[in-house]
Amino acid sequence: MINIKESMRSNSIHIEGCYEHKQYRNGLKFCKQILSNPKFSEHGETLAMKGLTLNCLGRKEEAYDLVRRGLRNDLKSHVCWHVYGLLQRSDKKYDEAIKCYRNALKWDKDNLQILRDLSLLQIQMRDLEGYRETRYQLLQLRPAQRASWIGYAIAYHLLQDYEMAAKIVEEFRKTQQTSPDKVDYEYSELLLYQNQVLREAGLFREALDHLSSYEKQICDKLAVEEVKGELLLKLDRADEATEVYRRLQERNPENWSYYQGLERALKPRNVEETQKIYEDACVKFPKGLVPLRMPLNFLTGEKFRECLDRYLRITFSKGCPPLFTTLKSLYHDEEKVSIIEELVVSYEKSLKSCRMFNDGKTEPPTTLLWVQYFLAQHFDHMGQHAIALDYINTAIESTPTLIELFLIKAKIYKHAGNIREAARWMDEAQALDTADRFINSKCAKYLLKAGLVKEGEEMCSKFTREGTSAVENLNEMQCMWFQTECALSYKAMNKYGEALKKCHEIERHFVEITDDQFDFHTYCMRKMTLRSYVALLKLEDVLRMHPFYFKAAHTAIQIYLDLHDNPLCDDNKESQADSINLTDKELKKLRNKQRRAQKKAQLEEEKKNAEKEKQLKNQKKKKEEDEEEIGGPKEELIPEKLVENPLEEAVKFLTPLKNLARNKIDTHLLAFEIYLRKEKHLLMLQSVKRAYILEPDHPWLHQCLIRFLKGGTHTLTDVHYLILVDDFTFLFKHIVLAIMSTPVFIVKLHLCVCVAAKMMVYLDPSSESMAAELASALDDSLKVLQALRDGSLGSGQQKILESYRMSCHALYPYCLAFMPPGYQDNAVITTNGDLSSGDHEDMTNEI
Repeated sequence: MINIKESMRSNSIHIEGCYEHKQYRNGLKFCKQILSNPKFSEHGETLAMKGLTLNCLGRKEEAYDLVRRGLRNDLKSHVCWHVYGLLQRSDKKYDEAIKCYRNALKWDKDNLQILRDLSLLQIQMRDLEGYRETRYQLLQLRPAQRASWIGYAIAYHLLQDYEMAAKIVEEFRKTQQTSPDKVDYEYSELLLYQNQVLREAGLFREALDHLSSYEKQICDKLAVEEVKGELLLKLDRADEATEVYRRLQERNPENWSYYQGLERALKPRNVEETQKIYEDACVKFPKGLVPLRMPLNFLTGEKFRECLDRYLRITFSKGCPPLFTTLKSLYHDEEKVSIIEELVVSYEKSLKSCRMFNDGKTEPPTTLLWVQYFLAQHFDHMGQHAIALDYINTAIESTPTLIELFLIKAKIYKHAGNIREAARWMDEAQALDTADRFINSKCAKYLLKAGLVKEGEEMCSKFTREGTSAVENLNEMQCMWFQTECALSYKAMNKYGEALKKCHEIERHFVEITDDQFDFHTYCMRKMTLRSYVALLKLEDVLRMHPFYFKAAHTAIQIYLDLHDNPLCDDNKESQADSINLTDKELKKLRNKQRRAQKKAQLEEEKKNAEKEKQLKNQKKKKEEDEEEIGGPKEELIPEKLVENPLEEAVKFLTPLKNLARNKIDTHLLAFEIYLRKEKHLLMLQSVKRAYILEPDHPWLHQCLIRFLKGGTHTLTDVHYLILVDDFTFLFKHIVLAIMSTPVFIVKLHLCVCVAAKMMVYLDPSSESMAAELASALDDSLKVLQALRDGSLGSGQQKILESYRMSCHALYPYCLAFMPPGYQDNAVITTNGDLSSGDHEDMTNEI
């Protein structure tokens, strides 16, 4: 009997060892040995460990059955509860896993492994109070371990009890025996983290003293200097701060922040004194461009002209492609813009005539090229696309091998509204250097914007992994710009299922990024990268504020709203309804056409299946090479299923935006659109109130207010009505003005003409002609054209539509939306940079 128990105990140890070393097959053999004994066939802990092992092999259902069976057989076993928690954690059910760990601790309250696992889940879920308690228990049990002290200090830091966090770090620091002369990276990171906590606590004097005391033992000397400069400024020790920032400038004279720090330290009283700082820097650093660029932010008039003239001559002579980007921040000032234009145009004339800047020094031919390159970007930014194209075409004629010129030409066409032509020129740029990943990505992006999804995928495939499709590889690499552009392209083609698939893939990436932080909770404490760890946690808290998520969520919500308003019809029913009115000959033709389409689709499907089989074989080989497979496959995103339950799915995308993107008016207006369809009146009011606070004259808000007042307040219950009355007063004035959407009120409210015209038709269908006349004032041209086409301004507006299109085409000759109807069908791009039908030169002349 004793021998059986001993063998079972040793087998249990072997099972745990196999699990820890990911030798799952061996682990299952040891489980079988124990469970094959009739006396221990229902042994709870062994069943639980077998279930955990099977879960790692992807057999999830079987794993849950075994673990639950084991738990029923031994409810007082901390191992069973711990294993059940690990199983829940693997399924991202963190709240349930925390409950399991707490149950496990009831039967073994000092189990270090369970406490560590519990602390990881608590910090993952930001249960900071619970995390602090767990870390305190770990500190009591293992006071000699570094992670115990650091974890406890971080708990107080995240709870914003900075003084307590600093005390804990100081107590731990005292236990570290290091000589002042020895370089220890981990100890250095501890000191910098301690200093960060002191600064966040507002203890600037103590932080400065701390920095001075341990400066020799800190490895990151640049961080020491930068922090010291900031602290001296906060303590109003200007002379010492000046010395620090001068040392930093010598280290890197092209860092903007060092000049700004020096300005704050010297406290210049006027523009002349401020300019003197930069003039001294120019003397000290004669090759530096930042001391020449920074004064352009605050100088005006003739002084601005002189400084700009000097800066532009140097940069044009050197050849600086990002010059326009550097000066773009000045373009909010009309006076400065006119000076920039006047100077650069004069340079172009002078260089053309005598290859000089009127200073007697002959310039190389490239100087004129960069001047024309800048002027093309300048006029493109000013909306003068024809002049911009003249400059860039002249530059291309002189240097037809410079990729940057083709990039700008493509950008000009994009801004002019002709994305097809833009994609063609970007493809031309890519052909000049096929080994450049940046140009390749840009070209793919333009192709996707032009609706050429397959061509975009082929372009990306030049840099993706061999053996897998470009789309799958880009999804693995979390290439969100590609997926965002694909989603927008599919949406424009009304392929809602495919567009939603891309949006959900982006959403999954953000879930994965949130889950990935799990590995860093232990890693960062072990490696002592504490400042980076705290920064990571703060980033994860606001992760879905990222523009990629906002764009994907915005697109998905709009699609779901469209699907709710216009549900997808069954193709078979439509075809049956159409075939009723056809003659026998027409029916025969239709059936032949359908057969041909079916064969074509079948061949494509066979090709796809063959590719999938190859990919599966490759994946199997890789799995066989690995010792064990960890985790099960992800749930496949099927476009047809994603279009179901539109409003519920839209709310899922909206929730993170309401929490993290409250400062964007689109968040609240999208929320209004969802709640309007769900008939949630209080939430509708909440949305328009928040939007009104952000931007009361927004055209979309104007539209929402009218629909809110007219579209359903009569169905309110008495309780809802009483609540709404209190909040109606601040919106009442705006709603009244909104309803009176005549041209007079449009001028007063500075509203979008198109939106006002739509609302006129919405409130009074008999005002169609007046609304169409009002809208066709060439304001917001694309929106008006779309509204005339989709009937938002009333039906029967074909005459106005065509005359309006021709008027817009005269104003915007390059815009694809205003081209004659036959033009867009001819302008189809192939991936080699040529037009598939028609001659490009003829089309340009036609434009």
